[in-house]
Amino acid sequence: MTGLTAQLLLRAYAAGIFPMAESAESDELYWFDPEQRGILPLDRMHVPKRLRRTVRAQRFEIRIDHDFHGVIRGCAEATGDRPKTWINSEIIRLYGVLYDLGFAHSVEAWRDDRLVGGLYGVALGGAFFGESMFSRETDASKVALVHLVARLRHNGFTLLDTQFVTEHLSQFGTVEIPRSSYRAQLSHALQLTPDFTAGSETEVVDAYLQSITQTS
Repeated sequence: MTGLTAQLLLRAYAAGIFPMAESAESDELYWFDPEQRGILPLDRMHVPKRLRRTVRAQRFEIRIDHDFHGVIRGCAEATGDRPKTWINSEIIRLYGVLYDLGFAHSVEAWRDDRLVGGLYGVALGGAFFGESMFSRETDASKVALVHLVARLRHNGFTLLDTQFVTEHLSQFGTVEIPRSSYRAQLSHALQLTPDFTAGSETEVVDAYLQSITQTS
């Protein structure tokens, strides 16, 4: 698949389809529409108590859309735990355009003014399509994920699409649902008009941690 534009990519997301490359070295992108879709229910995320303490301790400074390009490059890096990634140069280019258009966002973990972890994805209506995350320090991406869920809940999003269920994501409550159920949730979410960037990190995450502490 070549000649993909940002506008076509947005239409694909609205139809429940997303692209991936076979590898970082590949020149081609392929469409995916899995029969079982991974989602993280925003009202049922599991945040272990140790991770809650880490978030409250503010070990990392969390920034939104401060260095989107740094985040996607970090997600594309090969590591010992992840020797291969699916993020190629075309993915980096396309999502950079989506960021410029206001549809792609990053949640970033910083320490001592260094980007040490984070995640990125696409916001469309009340749906957020999580793409990838990375860590250069322990718990950096996990803290970013907690902040993402807190932000989505605070601002009225209803769907967090993780595409697939991985061992890493399953510990937070990610589940698989049939394609038909996913598309029904997506259809509802696309009718909404929340603002991803609304609210300060402090107010957003403090309210979220208080809510899950009261229910756990």
